[in-house]
Amino acid sequence: MWRHIASNALTFLIVGLFLLAGVIAWGGREYRTAGPLDAAICLEVPRGGSMKALSSDLVDQGAISSAFIFEVGADYTEKSGDLKFGRFRVPAAASMEEIVDIVTRGGRNTCGAEVIYRVGINQTLVDVRELDPATNEFIEVADFVVGETEPPASYEAIKADGSATFRLVIAEGATSWQIANALGQIDSLVADVTEAPAEGSLAPRDYEFTPGDTVSSILNRMQDTQAAILAEAWENRVDGLPLETPEEALILASIIEKETSVPDERRQVSSVFVNRLNLGMRLQTDPTVIYGITRGEGVLGRGLRQSELRGETPWNTYVITGLPPTPIANPGQAAIEAALDPDTTEYIFFVADGTGGHAFATNLDDHNRNVARWREIEAQRANDG
Repeated sequence: MWRHIASNALTFLIVGLFLLAGVIAWGGREYRTAGPLDAAICLEVPRGGSMKALSSDLVDQGAISSAFIFEVGADYTEKSGDLKFGRFRVPAAASMEEIVDIVTRGGRNTCGAEVIYRVGINQTLVDVRELDPATNEFIEVADFVVGETEPPASYEAIKADGSATFRLVIAEGATSWQIANALGQIDSLVADVTEAPAEGSLAPRDYEFTPGDTVSSILNRMQDTQAAILAEAWENRVDGLPLETPEEALILASIIEKETSVPDERRQVSSVFVNRLNLGMRLQTDPTVIYGITRGEGVLGRGLRQSELRGETPWNTYVITGLPPTPIANPGQAAIEAALDPDTTEYIFFVADGTGGHAFATNLDDHNRNVARWREIEAQRANDG
């Protein structure tokens, strides 16, 4: 009898194991298969939220078929503790596996309203836009220039709602004074800075922030980012550069940044200045003259005079030999990398070519021809009015 009971128990155990394996296999397929969503949705995960609460919300919105499988799948893949707060676009037919990845990978919010403050050289433009989850395209809600017009009601409403993402976009080549001054005029930040940081020490890129953050906290983040970029680029610099310190690299990078906005030209422009430094030639670059006049506060707004090209300031590279004493702007990462990894050329001159780029030359005769061609283009444009 005991043998019969043991045999039946073993049979039940084997059947149970097969059933369990089948359930697990079915659950895995459910976790990875396309979900029931007919159209994309905007999913909000509150700060301090949990996978359990999120799974219930997803069931209510018809995005998943089983809260249990969703939670077990998140646990099994060890992502339950990685849940990020924010607003995320969940595309139509997204699987549970895809949704878990969306809400745990981090990064910028991918859904909802976004307020972008574009800090430029001359002004700060505010863009207010909202993502349509159905089309995955942004709809422009409003735009205005800080200090020139009153913020529209739609901007104030989105700010008051409290669910929007706020982001700064800092232009490459802006000076520290321009950046600090612009941040101090943004009504979503607390102005607590009276002096601009050291020139060149701020990394121009995108920064998300929370309304109520201080200007000093943003500037500190920018300085930490720039220091890390410079340290890595200096570590990876090519041999034989006429640069003794990372600070000198930053100075050269700032000149490159102000001389060209064409990405493919940065290393060529860098090669011109590196060649001139190696030859003991003066750099003779207009942006350094302008900085000597404005000290980075505001924009000159006119052409340079001959007297200014001859005027003695610590930054005027028509007068001084070598690099100026400080950067003349805040260079981006690409300009810093170009300063420390220039093209290998024999160029020692360049001038605008009328296309937004520059014509390069290895000798004065060719350079003079390029200059004459540029003067013709300028004259033609003036005649065309």
